[in-house]
Amino acid sequence: MSPSILVLNQFAKPRSETGCTRHVELFERLRGRFRIIAGDRDFYSRRRFSVREPGFTTIRVSSYNRNDHRRVLNWLSYCVGTIWSGIRCERPSVVYAVSPHLLTPLVGWLLARLWRSRFVFEVQDLWPRSLVELGHLREGSMLHRALSTLERWLYYRADHIVIVTDGWRPYFDQLGIDLRRVTTISNGAEPDDFQPDPSMTPLRERVPVNGRLIVFAGAHGVKDGVQAVLEAAAELQEHTFVLIGDGMDKSRLVEHAREEELFNVYFLDMLPKKELCGILGGADIGVHAVANLPLFRLGMSPNKLYDYLAAGLPVVTNAKGEPHAIVQTSNAGLGVAPGDLADGIRALANLDDKMLAQMRDNAVAYMREHKSRSVQAKRLQSVLDELVGYTKGDCHQSAIH
Repeated sequence: MSPSILVLNQFAKPRSETGCTRHVELFERLRGRFRIIAGDRDFYSRRRFSVREPGFTTIRVSSYNRNDHRRVLNWLSYCVGTIWSGIRCERPSVVYAVSPHLLTPLVGWLLARLWRSRFVFEVQDLWPRSLVELGHLREGSMLHRALSTLERWLYYRADHIVIVTDGWRPYFDQLGIDLRRVTTISNGAEPDDFQPDPSMTPLRERVPVNGRLIVFAGAHGVKDGVQAVLEAAAELQEHTFVLIGDGMDKSRLVEHAREEELFNVYFLDMLPKKELCGILGGADIGVHAVANLPLFRLGMSPNKLYDYLAAGLPVVTNAKGEPHAIVQTSNAGLGVAPGDLADGIRALANLDDKMLAQMRDNAVAYMREHKSRSVQAKRLQSVLDELVGYTKGDCHQSAIH
Protein backbone atom coordinates (compact mmCIF):
# COMPACT_ATOMS: atom_id res chain seq x y z
CA MET A 1 0.00 0.00 0.00
CA SER A 2 1.11 3.59 -0.66
CA PRO A 3 1.60 5.76 2.43
CA SER A 4 -1.24 7.67 4.08
CA ILE A 5 0.05 10.84 5.69
CA LEU A 6 -1.27 12.96 8.52
CA VAL A 7 0.41 16.38 8.19
CA LEU A 8 0.51 18.68 11.24
CA ASN A 9 1.39 22.27 10.40
CA GLN A 10 -0.29 25.08 12.30
CA PHE A 11 0.58 27.62 9.61
CA ALA A 12 -0.24 25.63 6.47
CA LYS A 13 -2.54 27.26 3.92
CA PRO A 14 -4.54 26.02 0.94
CA ARG A 15 -3.93 27.55 -2.48
CA SER A 16 -6.96 29.80 -2.06
CA GLU A 17 -5.27 31.65 0.84
CA THR A 18 -2.12 33.69 1.36
CA GLY A 19 0.82 32.18 3.22
CA CYS A 20 2.50 28.78 3.43
CA THR A 21 1.11 26.58 0.65
CA ARG A 22 4.23 24.37 0.65
CA HIS A 23 2.56 21.27 2.02
CA VAL A 24 -0.57 21.40 -0.11
CA GLU A 25 1.63 21.81 -3.19
CA LEU A 26 3.94 18.97 -2.14
CA PHE A 27 1.45 16.40 -0.90
CA GLU A 28 -1.01 16.80 -3.75
CA ARG A 29 1.85 15.63 -6.00
CA LEU A 30 2.53 12.49 -3.96
CA ARG A 31 1.18 8.99 -4.36
CA GLY A 32 -1.11 8.12 -1.49
CA ARG A 33 -3.58 9.82 0.82
CA PHE A 34 -3.02 12.85 2.97
CA ARG A 35 -4.74 15.09 5.47
CA ILE A 36 -3.34 18.45 6.61
CA ILE A 37 -4.36 19.84 10.00
CA ALA A 38 -3.74 23.59 10.30
CA GLY A 39 -4.74 26.43 12.60
CA ASP A 40 -7.54 28.74 11.46
CA ARG A 41 -5.63 32.02 11.96
CA ASP A 42 -3.22 33.59 9.50
CA PHE A 43 0.33 33.74 10.88
CA TYR A 44 0.92 37.35 9.80
CA SER A 45 -2.45 39.13 9.98
CA ARG A 46 -3.89 36.84 12.70
CA ARG A 47 -7.24 36.97 10.89
CA ARG A 48 -9.42 33.89 11.10
CA PHE A 49 -10.16 31.93 7.93
CA SER A 50 -12.10 28.79 7.03
CA VAL A 51 -11.39 26.11 4.45
CA ARG A 52 -13.53 23.48 2.82
CA GLU A 53 -11.14 21.50 0.68
CA PRO A 54 -10.40 17.78 0.51
CA GLY A 55 -7.46 16.85 2.66
CA PHE A 56 -7.42 20.11 4.64
CA THR A 57 -8.77 20.58 8.19
CA THR A 58 -8.55 23.72 10.31
CA ILE A 59 -8.42 23.82 14.11
CA ARG A 60 -9.87 26.81 15.94
CA VAL A 61 -7.00 28.60 17.69
CA SER A 62 -6.85 31.52 20.10
CA SER A 63 -5.79 35.03 19.08
CA TYR A 64 -2.68 37.03 20.01
CA ASN A 65 -1.22 40.43 19.14
CA ARG A 66 2.40 40.19 20.27
CA ASN A 67 5.08 37.75 21.42
CA ASP A 68 3.79 37.15 24.94
CA HIS A 69 1.92 34.42 26.80
CA ARG A 70 -1.04 34.76 24.38
CA ARG A 71 1.12 33.47 21.55
CA VAL A 72 2.00 30.40 23.62
CA LEU A 73 -1.72 29.90 24.28
CA ASN A 74 -2.26 30.10 20.52
CA TRP A 75 0.18 27.21 20.02
CA LEU A 76 -1.38 25.22 22.84
CA SER A 77 -4.90 25.66 21.46
CA TYR A 78 -3.71 24.27 18.13
CA CYS A 79 -2.06 21.31 19.80
CA VAL A 80 -5.10 20.40 21.89
CA GLY A 81 -7.38 20.60 18.86
CA THR A 82 -4.93 18.61 16.76
CA ILE A 83 -4.77 15.76 19.27
CA TRP A 84 -8.56 15.57 19.32
CA SER A 85 -8.78 15.67 15.52
CA GLY A 86 -5.83 13.32 15.01
CA ILE A 87 -7.16 10.50 17.17
CA ARG A 88 -10.51 10.58 15.35
CA CYS A 89 -9.14 10.15 11.84
CA GLU A 90 -8.26 6.97 10.00
CA ARG A 91 -4.94 5.48 11.11
CA PRO A 92 -2.10 7.09 9.09
CA SER A 93 1.02 5.22 8.10
CA VAL A 94 3.09 8.38 8.72
CA VAL A 95 2.59 11.37 11.02
CA TYR A 96 4.42 14.31 9.46
CA ALA A 97 4.84 17.21 11.90
CA VAL A 98 6.24 20.63 11.01
CA SER A 99 7.95 23.28 13.15
CA PRO A 100 8.86 26.16 13.79
CA HIS A 101 7.43 25.86 17.29
CA LEU A 102 8.33 22.56 18.94
CA LEU A 103 4.90 21.74 20.37
CA THR A 104 3.61 20.61 16.97
CA PRO A 105 6.28 17.90 16.49
CA LEU A 106 5.75 16.89 20.13
CA VAL A 107 2.08 16.28 19.31
CA GLY A 108 3.17 14.53 16.13
CA TRP A 109 5.35 12.13 18.10
CA LEU A 110 2.48 11.46 20.54
CA LEU A 111 -0.02 10.70 17.75
CA ALA A 112 2.53 8.52 15.98
CA ARG A 113 2.97 6.50 19.18
CA LEU A 114 -0.80 6.19 19.65
CA TRP A 115 -1.29 5.07 16.05
CA ARG A 116 1.95 3.03 15.93
CA SER A 117 2.85 5.05 12.85
CA ARG A 118 6.16 6.37 11.58
CA PHE A 119 7.08 9.88 12.73
CA VAL A 120 8.67 12.48 10.41
CA PHE A 121 9.81 15.82 11.81
CA GLU A 122 10.11 18.61 9.24
CA VAL A 123 12.32 21.42 10.55
CA GLN A 124 11.32 24.81 9.16
CA ASP A 125 13.36 26.84 11.63
CA LEU A 126 16.17 25.99 14.04
CA TRP A 127 14.39 26.63 17.33
CA PRO A 128 15.49 27.67 19.90
CA ARG A 129 18.61 29.05 18.19
CA SER A 130 16.65 31.48 16.01
CA LEU A 131 14.74 32.79 19.05
CA VAL A 132 18.03 33.70 20.69
CA GLU A 133 19.36 35.50 17.61
CA LEU A 134 16.12 37.47 17.19
CA GLY A 135 16.29 38.59 20.82
CA HIS A 136 13.17 36.72 21.96
CA LEU A 137 15.03 34.34 24.26
CA ARG A 138 18.11 34.66 26.47
CA GLU A 139 20.75 32.04 25.78
CA GLY A 140 21.40 29.86 28.82
CA SER A 141 18.11 30.75 30.49
CA MET A 142 15.96 28.01 31.98
CA LEU A 143 13.50 28.23 29.07
CA HIS A 144 16.33 28.10 26.53
CA ARG A 145 17.77 24.98 28.17
CA ALA A 146 14.34 23.35 28.27
CA LEU A 147 13.66 24.06 24.58
CA SER A 148 17.12 22.83 23.59
CA THR A 149 16.51 19.59 25.46
CA LEU A 150 13.11 19.16 23.78
CA GLU A 151 14.66 19.90 20.39
CA ARG A 152 17.28 17.16 20.72
CA TRP A 153 14.74 14.75 22.25
CA LEU A 154 12.48 15.13 19.21
CA TYR A 155 15.34 14.77 16.73
CA TYR A 156 16.40 11.48 18.27
CA ARG A 157 12.85 10.08 18.31
CA ALA A 158 11.96 10.98 14.75
CA ASP A 159 12.08 8.11 12.25
CA HIS A 160 13.21 10.68 9.71
CA ILE A 161 14.03 14.40 9.70
CA VAL A 162 13.26 16.68 6.76
CA ILE A 163 15.14 19.97 6.49
CA VAL A 164 14.75 22.74 3.92
CA THR A 165 18.41 23.51 3.22
CA ASP A 166 21.62 21.50 3.00
CA GLY A 167 23.31 24.26 5.00
CA TRP A 168 21.75 22.87 8.19
CA ARG A 169 23.30 19.41 7.84
CA PRO A 170 26.46 20.29 9.83
CA TYR A 171 24.22 21.52 12.67
CA PHE A 172 22.56 18.11 12.93
CA ASP A 173 25.89 16.37 12.59
CA GLN A 174 27.20 18.33 15.59
CA LEU A 175 24.17 17.17 17.59
CA GLY A 176 25.13 13.56 16.85
CA ILE A 177 22.16 12.91 14.54
CA ASP A 178 22.74 10.16 11.97
CA LEU A 179 22.67 12.13 8.72
CA ARG A 180 21.23 9.11 6.92
CA ARG A 181 18.00 10.02 8.73
CA VAL A 182 18.10 13.60 7.40
CA THR A 183 16.83 14.59 3.94
CA THR A 184 16.68 18.03 2.37
CA ILE A 185 13.33 18.87 0.76
CA SER A 186 13.86 22.42 -0.34
CA ASN A 187 11.21 25.06 -0.55
CA GLY A 188 10.38 25.82 -4.16
CA ALA A 189 7.81 26.93 -6.69
CA GLU A 190 6.26 25.51 -9.84
CA PRO A 191 6.85 27.71 -12.91
CA ASP A 192 3.57 26.61 -14.48
CA ASP A 193 1.75 28.17 -11.51
CA PHE A 194 3.26 31.58 -12.31
CA GLN A 195 1.92 32.12 -15.79
CA PRO A 196 0.33 35.59 -16.23
CA ASP A 197 -3.37 35.40 -15.46
CA PRO A 198 -5.45 37.74 -17.67
CA SER A 199 -8.32 37.60 -15.16
CA MET A 200 -6.15 39.41 -12.58
CA THR A 201 -5.45 43.15 -12.55
CA PRO A 202 -1.81 43.44 -13.70
CA LEU A 203 0.70 44.71 -11.15
CA ARG A 204 1.51 47.69 -13.38
CA GLU A 205 -2.12 48.81 -13.21
CA ARG A 206 -2.24 48.68 -9.42
CA VAL A 207 0.36 51.41 -8.87
CA PRO A 208 1.76 54.28 -10.99
CA VAL A 209 5.10 53.14 -12.40
CA ASN A 210 8.20 55.18 -13.18
CA GLY A 211 11.43 53.50 -14.28
CA ARG A 212 11.77 49.82 -13.44
CA LEU A 213 9.10 48.09 -11.39
CA ILE A 214 10.82 46.40 -8.43
CA VAL A 215 8.88 44.05 -6.17
CA PHE A 216 9.37 42.62 -2.70
CA ALA A 217 6.77 39.94 -1.92
CA GLY A 218 6.97 38.31 1.48
CA ALA A 219 6.79 38.72 5.23
CA HIS A 220 7.31 42.16 6.77
CA GLY A 221 9.07 41.15 9.98
CA VAL A 222 12.30 42.20 11.67
CA LYS A 223 14.23 39.30 10.14
CA ASP A 224 12.95 39.90 6.60
CA GLY A 225 15.18 42.79 5.61
CA VAL A 226 12.41 45.14 4.50
CA GLN A 227 14.18 48.09 6.11
CA ALA A 228 17.06 47.50 3.69
CA VAL A 229 14.59 47.56 0.79
CA LEU A 230 13.29 50.97 1.92
CA GLU A 231 16.84 52.27 2.20
CA ALA A 232 17.50 51.10 -1.36
CA ALA A 233 14.29 52.77 -2.53
CA ALA A 234 15.46 56.05 -0.97
CA GLU A 235 18.60 55.89 -3.15
CA LEU A 236 16.75 54.84 -6.30
CA GLN A 237 13.82 57.19 -6.46
CA GLU A 238 13.78 57.03 -10.26
CA HIS A 239 12.35 53.50 -9.92
CA THR A 240 9.11 52.17 -8.42
CA PHE A 241 9.08 49.76 -5.47
CA VAL A 242 6.06 47.62 -4.58
CA LEU A 243 6.08 45.75 -1.25
CA ILE A 244 3.48 42.98 -1.03
CA GLY A 245 2.77 41.22 2.25
CA ASP A 246 2.14 41.62 5.94
CA GLY A 247 3.87 41.07 9.25
CA MET A 248 4.46 42.42 12.74
CA ASP A 249 6.83 45.14 11.48
CA LYS A 250 4.67 46.41 8.64
CA SER A 251 3.02 49.35 10.42
CA ARG A 252 6.43 50.69 11.44
CA LEU A 253 7.75 50.28 7.91
CA VAL A 254 4.78 52.11 6.41
CA GLU A 255 5.27 54.96 8.88
CA HIS A 256 8.99 55.09 8.07
CA ALA A 257 8.27 55.37 4.35
CA ARG A 258 5.79 58.17 5.02
CA GLU A 259 8.20 60.10 7.25
CA GLU A 260 11.03 59.75 4.71
CA GLU A 261 8.68 60.82 1.89
CA LEU A 262 9.40 57.73 -0.18
CA PHE A 263 6.81 58.50 -2.84
CA ASN A 264 8.19 55.75 -5.07
CA VAL A 265 7.23 53.04 -2.54
CA TYR A 266 3.82 51.37 -2.49
CA PHE A 267 2.61 48.85 0.10
CA LEU A 268 0.04 46.23 -0.94
CA ASP A 269 -1.75 43.79 1.33
CA MET A 270 -1.03 40.07 1.24
CA LEU A 271 -2.53 38.41 -1.82
CA PRO A 272 -3.94 34.91 -2.22
CA LYS A 273 -1.26 32.65 -3.70
CA LYS A 274 -3.16 32.21 -6.96
CA GLU A 275 -3.45 35.97 -7.45
CA LEU A 276 0.18 36.62 -6.57
CA CYS A 277 1.29 33.92 -9.01
CA GLY A 278 -0.75 35.51 -11.78
CA ILE A 279 0.72 39.01 -11.45
CA LEU A 280 4.25 38.62 -10.04
CA GLY A 281 5.87 38.20 -13.44
CA GLY A 282 4.67 41.67 -14.40
CA ALA A 283 7.49 43.26 -12.40
CA ASP A 284 10.99 43.86 -13.75
CA ILE A 285 13.10 42.81 -10.73
CA GLY A 286 12.46 40.81 -7.56
CA VAL A 287 14.22 41.73 -4.33
CA HIS A 288 15.14 39.04 -1.82
CA ALA A 289 16.34 40.68 1.39
CA VAL A 290 17.00 39.36 4.88
CA ALA A 291 18.36 40.84 8.09
CA ASN A 292 22.05 40.23 8.70
CA LEU A 293 21.68 37.40 11.26
CA PRO A 294 24.29 34.67 11.92
CA LEU A 295 21.53 32.03 11.70
CA PHE A 296 20.94 32.79 8.03
CA ARG A 297 24.59 32.08 7.27
CA LEU A 298 24.02 28.42 8.16
CA GLY A 299 21.61 28.04 5.28
CA MET A 300 18.32 29.27 3.85
CA SER A 301 15.57 28.05 1.54
CA PRO A 302 13.60 31.26 0.92
CA ASN A 303 10.16 30.95 -0.64
CA LYS A 304 10.12 34.44 -2.08
CA LEU A 305 13.38 33.87 -3.96
CA TYR A 306 11.89 30.77 -5.58
CA ASP A 307 8.63 32.58 -6.35
CA TYR A 308 10.54 35.32 -8.18
CA LEU A 309 12.55 32.83 -10.22
CA ALA A 310 9.48 30.72 -11.06
CA ALA A 311 7.76 33.90 -12.26
CA GLY A 312 10.77 34.67 -14.45
CA LEU A 313 12.03 37.66 -12.48
CA PRO A 314 15.71 38.62 -12.32
CA VAL A 315 16.63 38.71 -8.63
CA VAL A 316 18.84 40.72 -6.32
CA THR A 317 19.57 38.99 -2.99
CA ASN A 318 21.57 40.20 -0.01
CA ALA A 319 21.50 36.74 1.63
CA LYS A 320 24.84 34.97 1.57
CA GLY A 321 25.27 31.24 1.07
CA GLU A 322 22.66 29.28 -0.84
CA PRO A 323 20.66 32.28 -2.18
CA HIS A 324 23.87 33.79 -3.61
CA ALA A 325 24.80 30.46 -5.15
CA ILE A 326 21.36 30.04 -6.73
CA VAL A 327 21.28 33.39 -8.52
CA GLN A 328 24.87 32.91 -9.70
CA THR A 329 24.38 29.31 -10.85
CA SER A 330 21.14 30.15 -12.64
CA ASN A 331 22.58 33.37 -14.15
CA ALA A 332 19.31 35.00 -13.17
CA GLY A 333 20.42 37.86 -10.95
CA LEU A 334 22.98 39.24 -8.54
CA GLY A 335 24.10 38.37 -5.04
CA VAL A 336 25.32 41.35 -3.03
CA ALA A 337 26.66 42.06 0.46
CA PRO A 338 24.07 42.99 3.11
CA GLY A 339 24.79 46.72 2.77
CA ASP A 340 24.91 46.78 -1.04
CA LEU A 341 21.27 46.12 -1.91
CA ALA A 342 20.81 49.46 -3.69
CA ASP A 343 23.93 48.88 -5.82
CA GLY A 344 22.67 45.47 -6.88
CA ILE A 345 19.23 46.75 -7.82
CA ARG A 346 20.80 49.63 -9.74
CA ALA A 347 23.03 47.24 -11.67
CA LEU A 348 20.10 45.09 -12.78
CA ALA A 349 17.87 48.09 -13.49
CA ASN A 350 20.54 49.49 -15.84
CA LEU A 351 20.66 46.34 -17.97
CA ASP A 352 18.91 46.51 -21.33
CA ASP A 353 15.64 44.68 -21.90
CA LYS A 354 17.33 41.92 -23.91
CA MET A 355 19.63 41.03 -21.00
CA LEU A 356 16.75 41.04 -18.53
CA ALA A 357 14.73 38.81 -20.87
CA GLN A 358 17.57 36.29 -20.96
CA MET A 359 17.70 36.31 -17.16
CA ARG A 360 13.95 35.65 -17.10
CA ASP A 361 14.43 32.55 -19.27
CA ASN A 362 17.36 31.40 -17.14
CA ALA A 363 15.32 31.76 -13.95
CA VAL A 364 12.44 29.61 -15.17
CA ALA A 365 14.76 26.95 -16.60
CA TYR A 366 16.65 26.68 -13.30
CA MET A 367 13.45 26.28 -11.31
CA ARG A 368 12.09 23.57 -13.59
CA GLU A 369 15.26 21.52 -13.26
CA HIS A 370 16.20 22.04 -9.62
CA LYS A 371 13.65 23.71 -7.34
CA SER A 372 10.17 23.00 -8.68
CA ARG A 373 7.57 21.47 -6.36
CA SER A 374 7.53 18.44 -8.68
CA VAL A 375 11.27 17.83 -8.23
CA GLN A 376 11.04 18.18 -4.45
CA ALA A 377 7.91 15.99 -4.26
CA LYS A 378 9.80 13.13 -5.91
CA ARG A 379 12.47 13.31 -3.20
CA LEU A 380 9.84 13.35 -0.47
CA GLN A 381 8.02 10.42 -2.07
CA SER A 382 11.19 8.35 -1.88
CA VAL A 383 11.58 9.13 1.83
CA LEU A 384 8.00 8.17 2.65
CA ASP A 385 8.07 5.02 0.52
CA GLU A 386 11.20 3.81 2.29
CA LEU A 387 9.68 4.49 5.71
CA VAL A 388 6.57 2.40 5.05
CA GLY A 389 8.22 -0.22 2.85
CA TYR A 390 6.23 0.71 -0.24
CA THR A 391 6.52 -1.40 -3.36
CA LYS A 392 4.75 -0.76 -6.66
CA GLY A 393 1.05 -1.30 -6.25
CA ASP A 394 -1.70 1.01 -5.11
CA CYS A 395 -1.30 4.49 -6.61
CA HIS A 396 -4.58 5.90 -5.32
CA GLN A 397 -4.48 9.44 -3.95
CA SER A 398 -7.12 11.05 -1.78
CA ALA A 399 -7.64 12.67 1.60
CA ILE A 400 -7.58 10.77 4.88
CA HIS A 401 -11.06 11.10 6.30
